[in-house]
Amino acid sequence: MASFEKALEENPAPKRLGDVRLRYEPGRLLGESLPPSFLRRQLPGACLVLAALCTAGAVVGVLLGGTHEAVPSVSLALGTVALALVGYALRLESQLGRRRFVLHFPTERLRVEQLRWAPGATRTQWVPFDEVSAVEIVERAPKRYALVVAWRPGGDQETRRAVLVEHIGATEEEALFRVWRMLHNAFGLRGAGLA
Repeated sequence: MASFEKALEENPAPKRLGDVRLRYEPGRLLGESLPPSFLRRQLPGACLVLAALCTAGAVVGVLLGGTHEAVPSVSLALGTVALALVGYALRLESQLGRRRFVLHFPTERLRVEQLRWAPGATRTQWVPFDEVSAVEIVERAPKRYALVVAWRPGGDQETRRAVLVEHIGATEEEALFRVWRMLHNAFGLRGAGLA
């Protein structure tokens, strides 16, 4: 493994690929997804504020309902919109989670983390290099790719996957193949050529 580290020092990985910033430190390669934009971070909260307003409108409509037939249907519509907005806010919030991966060369293990906003909600997985069975380039949309690692923990039949890099554009194909080959070589997989 020392020869691979030396090769990585002499021919460093790109600084950025897709939505991930890459950094090499002695003995490890770190990749961390970039934080979402300010607008994207505020969108779930804005949806919840709109849902609260719709709920208040529905409650007022029910209280003032009286004999008008249109009021209950408006209240029902506002309640439905409020539920839809809450669901959309939860979906947006789940997409805000960041990813981080670290290749530890001295211990020959990969650490994959799903970072969450809530304390204690970060999920960490440790994968020995020997359990990695593939590093895959997955096409998400035309000319949009993701880099995914696959492994079988403890020799299980079930293959697990984790996304390392998302949102790789067509202009980054050379860097994508370079990182793909580098990861292939780091995990000791065959058929990647030299990084």
